Amino acid sequence: MKNIEFRNIPFSPPDISDEEIEEVVKSLKSGWITTGPRTKEFEKRIAEFVGVNKAVCLNSATASMELTLRILGVGPGDEVITSAYTYTASASVIEHVGAKIVLVDTAPNSFEMDYSKLSNAITDRTKAIIPVDIGGKMCDYDTIYEIINSKKELYKSNNDLQKLFNRIVVLADAAHAFGAQSNGLNCGQAADFTCFSFHAVKNLTTAEGGAVVWRNDRGIDDNRLYNQFMLYSLHGQSKDALAKTQKGSWEYDILYPAYKCNMTDISASIGLIQLARYNDLLKRRKQIIELYDSYLSSLNVQVLEHHGENYSSSGHLYLTRIHGISEKKRNEIISRMAEVGIACNVHYKPLPMFTAYRNLGFDINDYPNAYNQYINEVTLPLHTQLSDEEVLYVVENFKNIIT
Repeated sequence: MKNIEFRNIPFSPPDISDEEIEEVVKSLKSGWITTGPRTKEFEKRIAEFVGVNKAVCLNSATASMELTLRILGVGPGDEVITSAYTYTASASVIEHVGAKIVLVDTAPNSFEMDYSKLSNAITDRTKAIIPVDIGGKMCDYDTIYEIINSKKELYKSNNDLQKLFNRIVVLADAAHAFGAQSNGLNCGQAADFTCFSFHAVKNLTTAEGGAVVWRNDRGIDDNRLYNQFMLYSLHGQSKDALAKTQKGSWEYDILYPAYKCNMTDISASIGLIQLARYNDLLKRRKQIIELYDSYLSSLNVQVLEHHGENYSSSGHLYLTRIHGISEKKRNEIISRMAEVGIACNVHYKPLPMFTAYRNLGFDINDYPNAYNQYINEVTLPLHTQLSDEEVLYVVENFKNIIT
């Protein structure tokens, strides 16, 4: 390998410009820093970007998924299916609402769940499926809906919202996928409900934050559903803080002993600027992915394909799999990359390998494909502050270490 000057390459720092900082300062000086006009404007802009009627901003994608399950009436006695190959939030929200977690293995050599096994996992207790748009690439929602419709006779609705669907609800964990597209649909238009993350490491950040959107073709009363999210996210309080500040309008009711997971205007002020910059950020991510793809094409490395004829991911993570190596060897590679200043990661350690999920009765031996995906996976740095030269530095060191 040619001699390259040492560089420090972080894994996924936030891309914050002076514009975001100035907007936060404006929010602080406005006297309104919790949920207020900026949050409402951010919701409006997200809905416009996705192409739906409404968006709800909350403090995380996790809260977005959990509140959606609660509003759907999913709870004890119900089952919810998700992938064994994901971050804990996809499954922990199922536990939070008291439903049974059902994990499905990935397909061989795939980061997506095995759809044939998804079909077999559906029972008359299944109320929702949480597919995971890992790395920013949307799942095969057409196949998911085909499977759901083929099992429609098993479905038993427990309330009016479930009756509106009259089938299993698709709730996408799209924490990685804001801005992705597939088969002519934006992420947020395919699943019944779609939850995004705006965490610090995500493509678009509000430091901490998330949002939920829903399809417009199911006959949902958008305003009523939006108000339910507001109620559930702010203690079940009949008026939000903004409404309470109107003169003579202090009084409110508590309609339900609910939760506290609203987004603040400080966070939304960051998001408003990030969203205005977002198309350019997506373009830069695509350029970096194309550089990685071209540099790594000659190696014995499998990569997640972010762009194809009918789809385009958000380019959130650059996932690689190094053929023929063990879990131990993979960890050694990550350590050696760190020694030359390059922070790498693994996405993901399958859920059945964690203590919490083992304690729930899950066994990694039941998920061999997910385990095989994990043992040789290395995620390379991918963020919009990477220069072309830094991408080359990553690749040259990666090549040297794995060959």
